[in-house]
Amino acid sequence: MPRYFFHTSDGGKYEDDDGVELADDAAARTHAAAYAGQVLRSEPGVLWNGGDFRVAVTNALGTPVFTIVCSGTEGNQMGDKASESYQARADARRR
Repeated sequence: MPRYFFHTSDGGKYEDDDGVELADDAAARTHAAAYAGQVLRSEPGVLWNGGDFRVAVTNALGTPVFTIVCSGTEGNQMGDKASESYQARADARRR
């Protein structure tokens, strides 16, 4: 099985020296999303450190496979239409 490395940055860089063996890129995407969610739940301040929170995934050769980028912004940066759409989806989930 291929080994994937999940490097993070939130103003500083943190290299994954161990990696995780996973079946394929799809499994690595799932792992990266779960990992990003875990970090954001335990350390929500990473969104407000003045930059993005990233999980950059590489393979065993160091070749970039993909990157997850999360960021937070103050105020209504999405515009009124996008905010209304988001609110409608949130209301539908609560029903």
